[in-house]
Amino acid sequence: MIERPDVDALMEGELGQFLQRQIAVREVARESTRGRYVICAAIALPILGFVWFSPLGDFRFFITAVIAMGAWWWSRIPINKAKKQTKSGINAAIAQALGLDYRHDCTEGHGFMRAKTHKMFPSHDRSKFEDLWWGEMAGKPFSLHEAHLEEQRGSGKNRRWVTVFRGPVITIGFARRFHATTLVERSGRHTKLLFFGEKDTLKVGGKTLQKADMVHPDFEDAFTVFTSDQTEARYLVHPTYIERLIALENAFHGKDIKTLFKDGELTIVLKSENMFESGHLDHNRDREMVETCVNQFMAMADLCAQLNEAER
Repeated sequence: MIERPDVDALMEGELGQFLQRQIAVREVARESTRGRYVICAAIALPILGFVWFSPLGDFRFFITAVIAMGAWWWSRIPINKAKKQTKSGINAAIAQALGLDYRHDCTEGHGFMRAKTHKMFPSHDRSKFEDLWWGEMAGKPFSLHEAHLEEQRGSGKNRRWVTVFRGPVITIGFARRFHATTLVERSGRHTKLLFFGEKDTLKVGGKTLQKADMVHPDFEDAFTVFTSDQTEARYLVHPTYIERLIALENAFHGKDIKTLFKDGELTIVLKSENMFESGHLDHNRDREMVETCVNQFMAMADLCAQLNEAER
């Protein structure tokens, strides 16, 4: 386990000084955004008046939507920048207290690519990543970042981007030795043709994994295990392990948790709400946001450490 950061000590130290400086930054951002609203109204309203009194038909709705979204995005740039600065400062201070490193902007990373190769995500057309935490946790390599995956649906004026996944992708060095590839996920995700039951095999990562017959039927209805070694899978995935998976889902109001054992690493993927959003314009809520972020990370770290138990 990693030691929980002291929120009071953080607020009395460099983080507290940083947040005091951010009060003025956030106030300037609010003023700048209000000014941009006025500019947008002065420019957009005459244009929209012309559009709505012209013979453009239904195309007027599309033009109005584009102008409104563009004006909203441009007006919010100062506020979004200030919130990002505040969030990055808070999360970096928490990471330092945990003995980890933090970066807001990041790429897909090793854990995401491994999870994608093993079909742990739904199909998607574009992806964004943020909030990378990395270092060692309980003496094992650790990394966590958030992924936001979207799929384009519809056509023509009905074309839109739909979120198909948002949540953390976690990779930690495993405490026990294993040699096979084992994938654990919620039941019913990989169905046979015409939906007649689950598949018996799954081709992922250049391997064919067999559906495991688990000796604990109580959780077979909730989870399915695909593996290249039935014996090792039954050793790794036991009732207590399943209970901890469910606890991890519940802690973050998440769903569709998946874990992958491969090459000495445990990769965890979980659908959840946007996490670690500690940036806020109201400076009176700074301590609350710091505490919330600490609570989120510690709950995640503690449960991950329990999943990564020592050899029995």
